Amino acid sequence: MEPLNNLFTFGGAAESSLWMTIFAMVSAAGLSLIITQLYQITFTGERYSQAFVHTIVMMSVVVSVVMNVVSGNAGVAFGLFAVFSLIRFRSAVTDAKDIAYIFFGLCVGMTCGLYEIGLAVMLTCFASVVFYLLYKFDYGKGKDTQILKITVPENLNHENLFDDILKHHTDHHVLRQVETTNLGTMILYTFAIRSNNDTIDQDLLNVIRERNANLKVSLSYMQTAD
Repeated sequence: MEPLNNLFTFGGAAESSLWMTIFAMVSAAGLSLIITQLYQITFTGERYSQAFVHTIVMMSVVVSVVMNVVSGNAGVAFGLFAVFSLIRFRSAVTDAKDIAYIFFGLCVGMTCGLYEIGLAVMLTCFASVVFYLLYKFDYGKGKDTQILKITVPENLNHENLFDDILKHHTDHHVLRQVETTNLGTMILYTFAIRSNNDTIDQDLLNVIRERNANLKVSLSYMQTAD
């Protein structure tokens, strides 16, 4: 059992005390407040959740205590892992950036729980600067996948009717569905497209309307924040 215990003994964490644990909790709470401030500044989703912000702070504090309890005791570590495996989140995290912030808060809490406060401060500062620069310069910008629906008269029914337009205005397009509407007098095409960065949605719709006899054309985004 001793080799297993050694795996869960980190630095000076084995020589913990009540005051050191309190200091670790306070440090985790303070650093997680910085993380949540950054999250609020860089948030670009559709639905902001105050509960998510609170969760980051609470998880950082709780994890700092968990790491203090786990360190130096393999039996307790495996017991806690078994308990955590029973936890299920009621709502799924739909934004990948939110997952990164959760992991950010967890790492800071873990580092504080091991009494590596200087490392936790360094991690918070460096990662915060990276996150902010990615947000500030809009790194990796690109258009989300869109759903394009085009209605055409039955006499213009041709699957390749809009290929030249879509090839010019999009980076990628694929026909997803073809169905009849209006008692079979109209054909509705559904495309999944990803527009070029320099393509304006209104311009794309205007070009298509010239081709489909000015019938209904709709353009919607697939990615939504729940």
